[in-house]
Amino acid sequence: MGQVGIWHLAIVVGIFVLLFGAKKLPEVARSLGKSARILKSEAAAMKNDGAAKDDAAPAGTAEQTAAPRTIQAAPGDVASARPVEEPKRTTQG
Repeated sequence: MGQVGIWHLAIVVGIFVLLFGAKKLPEVARSLGKSARILKSEAAAMKNDGAAKDDAAPAGTAEQTAAPRTIQAAPGDVASARPVEEPKRTTQG
């Protein structure tokens, strides 16, 4: 009951084909891959930003102004590249 067999995978693939159609499946897989890449890069950026803030100078010094980041799309996909606005600091430290 706890193991996934070949029949289970075949049923899941069959359901996906019925829901999306054979022509839409590559497009759905491509968009899922793009979403996963964006999520992974944003998580890495957040991790790097957190490490950089820990190593930064203490509060009260002049803040550094960073250029806005742009999420990079897959090659040939120009429509999904967009600038990302960084959150503004609202608290005084």
